Amino acid sequence: MGDKHVVRFEPVGIEIEVDEDQTILRAAAEQGVQLMHGCKEGQCAACKSFVLDGDDIELERYSTFALPDFERDEGQTLLCRAHAYEDLTIELLNYDEEIIRGGLPLRKGTVEVVSNEPVTHDMRHLVVRLVEPEEIKFFPGQYMDFVVPGTRETRSFSMANTPNRDGRYEFVIKVYPDGLFSAHLDRKLQVGDRLEVEAPFGTFTLRESRASDLLFVGGGAGLAPILGLLRSMAERGIERGATFYYGARTRRDLCFTDELAELGARLPGFAFVPALSEPAPADAWPGETGLITEVVRRRESRLDGVDAYVCGPPPMVEAAIPTLAALGVTEVFYDKFTTTGDPEGEEGQ
Repeated sequence: MGDKHVVRFEPVGIEIEVDEDQTILRAAAEQGVQLMHGCKEGQCAACKSFVLDGDDIELERYSTFALPDFERDEGQTLLCRAHAYEDLTIELLNYDEEIIRGGLPLRKGTVEVVSNEPVTHDMRHLVVRLVEPEEIKFFPGQYMDFVVPGTRETRSFSMANTPNRDGRYEFVIKVYPDGLFSAHLDRKLQVGDRLEVEAPFGTFTLRESRASDLLFVGGGAGLAPILGLLRSMAERGIERGATFYYGARTRRDLCFTDELAELGARLPGFAFVPALSEPAPADAWPGETGLITEVVRRRESRLDGVDAYVCGPPPMVEAAIPTLAALGVTEVFYDKFTTTGDPEGEEGQ
């Protein structure tokens, strides 16, 4: 371990101690300080912040799309990539004080595979059971890191279930033919196999202090955290109006439609609107068609006062945010499902 330094976050007035061998985001998470973040790989910019005091910082490899050179020159940094070599004061540019102060500390553990079933031609429903420790707590909408067997690499997947007493976690995972984890999931992972994990990560969680109506927009495996949030709302009897727009290419890319229809009976004012962007003639699809952002724009005239949660591939998220803002959405919370690889326009070590 290296030397330790104090990092203070403004405007919330929280201080943490950070080892030089840790990123600032990692140190905060270990101490239960839940800073805004997404990919943890320097690609999504969710943790971008401004350095108010101190300049002895080194960054691990990151994408210049997330942190352009001119922003770094102005004093901005990515907390998921930043190592502190002196005391620092950081201004959080993207923060939610309710989330920051209500974070859960990270815990490592071992899980055992309970089931691994296809739910579409390229997505798996993975269910695992915690072996040790006795408990890893999480909030609906958060994600877990899996260590890829035989490597030191990790991959992140959102929980689709709600916290429970039997230590089970559910995931909806897209299979990429050459994916380091998903190829293993597709071809090798068997019931009874054990995996090393760490959780909880992520801030894609329901803001409990708000009473606004909700609009969810998802695509692909972005279904998982939204399903977790909806299940939690149904379990707890939360009566906030909610609409879920879900985009898929063809009918064979849809899953969990029966459960989502059933949730409509348990959630007052809930509507599920699936849309196909490339419906095949054999689909005989009676529903909405087109990109999911186009469908939202077509069906919604104004969304003033609504909170939106957006989760899925980066292009979908990036198209959804301005669309929702133009419709008057009050707050947009999002989670980009970036794929792991060499970041484009990379900088750093």
